[in-house]
Amino acid sequence: MNTAVVADRPVTRRRRVRQFVPPQHGAWAMLLLPYTVGVALAGPRWPHLPLLGAWLTGYLLSYYAFQAIKSRRPSRFTPQLLVYGLLAAPLAATVALARPAVLWYAPGYAALLAVNAGYAWRRRERALLNDLASVAQSCLLVFVAATIAGVSVTRVTPAFAVLLLYLFGTVLYVKTMIRQRGDSRFLRLSVGYHVLALAAVVWLDVLLGPVFLLLLLRAALLPARGLRPVQVGMIEIWCCLVVLAGVLATL
Repeated sequence: MNTAVVADRPVTRRRRVRQFVPPQHGAWAMLLLPYTVGVALAGPRWPHLPLLGAWLTGYLLSYYAFQAIKSRRPSRFTPQLLVYGLLAAPLAATVALARPAVLWYAPGYAALLAVNAGYAWRRRERALLNDLASVAQSCLLVFVAATIAGVSVTRVTPAFAVLLLYLFGTVLYVKTMIRQRGDSRFLRLSVGYHVLALAAVVWLDVLLGPVFLLLLLRAALLPARGLRPVQVGMIEIWCCLVVLAGVLATL
């Protein structure tokens, strides 16, 4: 057997896998954190399992849909759209049939996805408003999880607010570490936001103060360190776990 052909097969398989996995590794924390908080606070129910599947495959579907819009060449992403569409649809339908009340959130998600689509069309998906729309979509999952469990959304509203403050602050902070590195005005914006976020969470629950003080310190001190993206990502994973622990312990 031709050894070149054998050696090429794993490379080809990896390439095919990469075609179906977005290079947005930081997005997974934003996807899983609100889901975990919502399920933990509301109490797990069986529809939360298909909700997780629908949420993750729906994200993958939307990513490639926006790539198709941005490129103006939807045929390039037909395989991804078909695979993730066929996976997401029955999972979402299962959740909707089990808990029809979740459909009340559909207009909100549709509006936020329209914002994402508009920025994708203009090829400005890194705009702050677009990022805020994505963060809002993620945080809304806290309410969806509560609705599935039959828990009042007022029970999880403080957690929704805390996660919204954290995740949007993370958007600003990561920009100062990578795309806006060295931009002093953007750094001031990020640090100023984290100061306000710290004040807001202390008003919600003073015990969350140390968590957001830590986030403020990382936003103020780390941009000067010249960290690599992989280091930024690892630090943020730990921050995400600290926020998770803080929210579950206090709220």
